[in-house]
Amino acid sequence: MITILDGGMGRELERSGAPFRQPEWSALALMEAPETVRAAHERFVKAGATVITTNSYALVPFHIGQERFDADAERLAALAGSLAREAADAGTGVQVAGSLPPVFGSYRPDLFREGEAATLLAPLVRGLAPHVDLWLAETQSSLEEAEAAARAVAGTGKPLWLSFTLRDGDEATDEPCLRSGQPVAEAARLALRVGASAMLFNCSMPEVMQGALDAARAVVGDKIPLGIYANAFTSQDEDGGANEVVSAVRDDLTTSAYTAMARGWAAGGATIIGGCCGIGTEHIHAVSDALKG
Repeated sequence: MITILDGGMGRELERSGAPFRQPEWSALALMEAPETVRAAHERFVKAGATVITTNSYALVPFHIGQERFDADAERLAALAGSLAREAADAGTGVQVAGSLPPVFGSYRPDLFREGEAATLLAPLVRGLAPHVDLWLAETQSSLEEAEAAARAVAGTGKPLWLSFTLRDGDEATDEPCLRSGQPVAEAARLALRVGASAMLFNCSMPEVMQGALDAARAVVGDKIPLGIYANAFTSQDEDGGANEVVSAVRDDLTTSAYTAMARGWAAGGATIIGGCCGIGTEHIHAVSDALKG
């Protein structure tokens, strides 16, 4: 059975006319027009998503500034959690995943500071915890980022899904690697060691996902589910951190093209499939129709 995730929240908000700009990214709608966030969740549920992810990815100093983060991160996380919970409860059998982002910026393992990570993750965990069914540590660029996320949710009693982002440009190698250059096989061993309930890959080009899936499956076997939710960007390896600019979305990733890739991932052993940046409700609807049966 395939679990269907939602798609990219930021671009879904932008398409709907919700407040959206840099540096706040998807957090702007949460702060200025929260009803648009709930409506986006509802559209993904209607499209067939059985797990929706809280709009808490941009609740980090990189996007909302240190002062606002210090004053308001927990309240905003709680709001993000409650909006997703309302949309999920209006559906049938829909779960809420609490998004835990890379707190020093996407695609930037070089900026990771272990001593500060716990302080930045703590208010997000406190705010989200009452509303979520599971944790989704997303776009983890390194083993160290993922370990910090696992420590942050230890003791909450909720399952943890670890999702890693991959090298997908000229620096990509024959051996699938995280943005840090660490092998996917090492990430898979980490997922098992910290007791993750699932391992996924996200926010990378769909073309590199199958290799990572194969590498992870060779390590974890059937011990935990594997999943994929790719983005609709060209390679971001050469562009620095993700979400530093509003990147262009590929026009070749039509619903049929993305669904064909999703069928391949399912055939290759992925049982959790959705979309990341630029993958919209129309893609999730098509994937859901194709894979739910």
